[in-house]
Amino acid sequence: MSLRRDAINNRCSDMSIAIIAITRNGARLGKKLQQGLIDAQLYVSARYTGQAGSKARHFDPGTLGQLVAELWPAVDGIVFIMATGIVVRMIAPHLKSKDSDPAVTVLDDSGKFAISLLSGHLGGANALAERCAFIIGARPVITTATDANGLPSFDMLAKEQGWVIEDISRIKLLNSMLLDDEKIAVVDDSGKTRSWFCGRGRLSYFETLADAINSKAKGLLFVSSHYFPERSLPENLLILRPRNLVLGICCKNGTSKDEMEEYVCRQLRRIFIAFKSVALVVSVEACRGEVGLVSFAQQHALPAVFYSSDELSHVSVSPERVLTEAAAAAVLASSGGQLLLCEANSANITLALAEIREPKHVDPT
Repeated sequence: MSLRRDAINNRCSDMSIAIIAITRNGARLGKKLQQGLIDAQLYVSARYTGQAGSKARHFDPGTLGQLVAELWPAVDGIVFIMATGIVVRMIAPHLKSKDSDPAVTVLDDSGKFAISLLSGHLGGANALAERCAFIIGARPVITTATDANGLPSFDMLAKEQGWVIEDISRIKLLNSMLLDDEKIAVVDDSGKTRSWFCGRGRLSYFETLADAINSKAKGLLFVSSHYFPERSLPENLLILRPRNLVLGICCKNGTSKDEMEEYVCRQLRRIFIAFKSVALVVSVEACRGEVGLVSFAQQHALPAVFYSSDELSHVSVSPERVLTEAAAAAVLASSGGQLLLCEANSANITLALAEIREPKHVDPT
């Protein structure tokens, strides 16, 4: 139980959380929650300023809808201490998708139940509900089908591993097959899917996607950075993209973001690599001030790291060869990973791509 609690705590520790209370009891519960949740801000109806403590922020009861609208895009999770019906009406205008909406957890005014209402898996509401329940001594209410049946889920697999879901609509399809005890064929060289499911569900493992398709399994899971044209893929296939690639880019002064975007995408398609697997953009220090490069990284929410020429001069690969600064930066950032694209040059851009080296996975079975 302590291991499970530690896992839940870890999932909540990186979340920015807003707690909203509109009653006297809610204010008291909110104060207790704020003490137990890292990086949580409590918002309390101005009527009950005396029950919430000095760290609480106060709002006029008539502006609750406005408060929710302001918090919705700004936080990772919202804990409402009020009736579920009020919450449903408040959040309905803001709902977009399960991979972008914040986690929503609802507590009743007496603190008996902590309900995971929205974004249970990807948003983290299930973990947030369990954490809230532990803090105040409530009962967590988790209604996601896989959790209710004691099964792992494919969206939580992606979330825990930091993988990108290629098509969010396929998650529901594969999870339904899992619940119906249908056969699912898996291709995952990392072995992490096998460890995650640990014998649960009718999962069979294959070395290639062709073998998985030929198995006639009801569903297919492909964990890979390899790109295939969408028209050639079956509708029962879920693709998860590991963030395991480092993109090395050097460019001439004034190279635009659009030119960089077009060239990078064209080169990755040429070697059948999915851009969604890129985790990091790296370059030489001299390119730090290039607006096009910085804007390209920001547009794709990718961190950018810059190395000095001296650092890059000490990078080597086997078999030994002369490396461009883009390739040296990619190798350095990937901890000596394999170069998938060593040297691609346009008039203004030099490109390289390396796979991040990870410790070899040991199959527990």
